Amino acid sequence: MKQTLVALVEDKPGVLNRVASLFRRRNFNIESLAVGHSETPGVSRMTIVTDEYENIRRNVIRANLLKLINVIEVQDVTDQPCVIRETALIKVQADATIRGQVMDVSEMYRARIVDVATETLVVEVTGEPSKVEALIEILEPFGVLEIMRTGKIAMTRGVVKPRPDLTPAAKTNGKH
Repeated sequence: MKQTLVALVEDKPGVLNRVASLFRRRNFNIESLAVGHSETPGVSRMTIVTDEYENIRRNVIRANLLKLINVIEVQDVTDQPCVIRETALIKVQADATIRGQVMDVSEMYRARIVDVATETLVVEVTGEPSKVEALIEILEPFGVLEIMRTGKIAMTRGVVKPRPDLTPAAKTNGKH
């Protein structure tokens, strides 16, 4: 089973390196890592997927992340109801004779054609990772030339619990 962690971190240089180094030092593989701005200025949200499934080691990862400077909060959402999505760009060999077929297949997956060239199409798909995998598999016979995937992003379903002030200054003045 994969472990999915969602961390709120200060949007500062070096934070990503410290998080990745923690996983490296513990000899844990990061399967997927996505980072972007959050709803709070100066705070980024990081989704980390690892192949760690032992509860003891899962708890160690979370506890060690919380010890890192610039890490504000860490949630293990592995067993929680979540919305998990991924985006992929897929460059497919598609000359004029098969372009229509590739477009039809893409449409079935609610994917979009974002670039058209004389010999290729670039397909953009967003959805659950299984949907992305399925589309890639169906496009393989046409000739997949390149794939770029964002990595998984996760958000728990339902009502958000009120949080204390998450600004970086609040953490520095408060608990650390």
